Amino acid sequence: MSKSVKKFETEVQQLLDLVIHSLYSNKDIFLRELISNASDAIDKVLFESHQNAAVIEGEPEGKIKLITDKEAGTITIRDNGVGMTLEEVEKNIGTIAHSGTKAFLANLKEQNVAEHPELIGQFGVGFYASFMVADRVTLVTRRAGHDKGAGVRWESTGDGTYTVEEATKETRGTEITLHLKEEMKEYLDEWKIRSIVRKYSDYVQYPIVMDVTRTEVPKGVDGKEIEGAGTIEKSVEETLNSMKAIWTRSKSEVTDEEYEEFYKHVSHDFEKPLKTIHYSAEGVSEFKALLYLPAHRPYDLFMPERKRGVQLYVRRVFITDSCEQLLPDYLRFVKGVVDSSDLPLNVSREILQEDVQIKRIQKSLVGKIISTLSEMREKEADDYLTFYKEFGQVLKEGVHFDYANREKLQDLLLFESTKTGAGEFTSLKEYVERVPAGQEEIYFITGTSRAALEQSPHLEIFRKKEYEVLFLTDPVDEWVVQGVTEYGGKKLKAVDRGDVIPATEEEKKEQEAKREEAAKQYGDLLSFVKEKLDARVKEVRLSSRLTDSACCLVADEHGLNANMERILRAMNQDVPESKRILELNPDHPIMQVMATLFTKDKANPRLGDYCDLLYDQALLTEGSPITDPLRFTRLVAELMVADGKAAAEK
Repeated sequence: MSKSVKKFETEVQQLLDLVIHSLYSNKDIFLRELISNASDAIDKVLFESHQNAAVIEGEPEGKIKLITDKEAGTITIRDNGVGMTLEEVEKNIGTIAHSGTKAFLANLKEQNVAEHPELIGQFGVGFYASFMVADRVTLVTRRAGHDKGAGVRWESTGDGTYTVEEATKETRGTEITLHLKEEMKEYLDEWKIRSIVRKYSDYVQYPIVMDVTRTEVPKGVDGKEIEGAGTIEKSVEETLNSMKAIWTRSKSEVTDEEYEEFYKHVSHDFEKPLKTIHYSAEGVSEFKALLYLPAHRPYDLFMPERKRGVQLYVRRVFITDSCEQLLPDYLRFVKGVVDSSDLPLNVSREILQEDVQIKRIQKSLVGKIISTLSEMREKEADDYLTFYKEFGQVLKEGVHFDYANREKLQDLLLFESTKTGAGEFTSLKEYVERVPAGQEEIYFITGTSRAALEQSPHLEIFRKKEYEVLFLTDPVDEWVVQGVTEYGGKKLKAVDRGDVIPATEEEKKEQEAKREEAAKQYGDLLSFVKEKLDARVKEVRLSSRLTDSACCLVADEHGLNANMERILRAMNQDVPESKRILELNPDHPIMQVMATLFTKDKANPRLGDYCDLLYDQALLTEGSPITDPLRFTRLVAELMVADGKAAAEK
């Protein structure tokens, strides 16, 4: 094909502008990113070679070479990795094929990206960092296993367009040449390149090499220097990194800085990890693991297409960079590497799904992560709270799906409650330790936010009796309480379901007597309200949970409450309208008003209006929309006018 000029996608250009003008205060990052990409490309070709030896093309050892040209002002990063076809170049560089792109860019615009460079790292667009130091970038690549005439040349100045054309490339892999800006020529200096590689890429398992000039004195056949021969300059290829896999070293040999840089390599994050887990397993299953708990939530944590799982190696040979079988989905935020001694080198994804060793490794990893979190909870409470605010919502999924570890996970759960301040948390264990004598349940309420739940009429009797109620505000909590039905010998009870009223046996007798007396007074009125609202409510009854409000809606013991209905509809589930129970407060003045009207004239149309108003009021207090807002506001206005006239006539 002849050279063609194409435009970047709008989102790509926006990313380029952010990278060039807003993001990295430390420009050294560009070399780390390109070396990391080169290492990934070599990983991939070596993995493919297990299934297709032809892709090796007689060059079985991976290598990354850095080439500087001071006269041309260029630095080239060359690898013998998997390379790219024309289509892959277009997909990986010219466009961004992620459905979350717009959300990502919106997130960037809301953040001070100079202070939050991790946002760009999470998106995996490190290649664009080249334009921080270069005013022109040229890429030549050929897919491993393709013929030498199937190469591709790509070039751009970052101005919104790029050119692409066919190219001849003798070897597999990719070479990226950066035409450095005048003020960036320090990146041609040997000492500068050495320092960057040593700091950021020393652990890369493939040699990172560079031709360096050395001054030597000529030597004779005996190996001794020849006196008076002067000196000669000699170019030699030198390896800049140690290549020692960091996870194979003992903890005492690895510095915090090395752990941090390796985390950034595997996670594409730009912040320090919150916690590092480095250990070796021996016995039935032997492997080494280096895992990290991030300090913050990636923007795409809940996107289904997000890459999941940690990197898997077998005896230091790369297998896959996202082995989903090693960790359950509720631990998808964990980053790192697992290196097994037991798996076969030609292991495939199908084998991984069924392999007994993988399942043993997973069990060990999950146990180690949970024990680490438990230790953090006990000894590093502030760090655990930081973790929980970012990942607690995901961790809760394990309570529903991981039956084997459910009890351990329960101890890691934190909730706000009526006994904690906003932003403060309590555990189930701490709740149980605080319960007064005689309380047999752990009470909770689910909803969209603490602020909304604090206003719920369902809490009135619990506040009066000073019983603690947990606020469950994550959507996943509705499934959590299906898995955690009991803790510490006390059952979990929703305050907006069933007839759950905290009371001693003596209090229950008093309540029942009071309810029977109120039923005699309001029995016919309740039947009238039920008849008027029959299409909308399952039952109308007098309430023991209300102390101030006039009414509320209550779900059956095992029915859907308003919050669950909202969640299911948000998931595009077909949820039929459910009828809930309307509870009326027998001590509220509105009951006496309605009873008086009912006694005087059962056909009074105002009674029907009151029934509708009570039902709509109950909907509003639970956060549900009302069917006819216009009629509701008209009735409220009419009542205000009538009340105002009555007050004026007094």
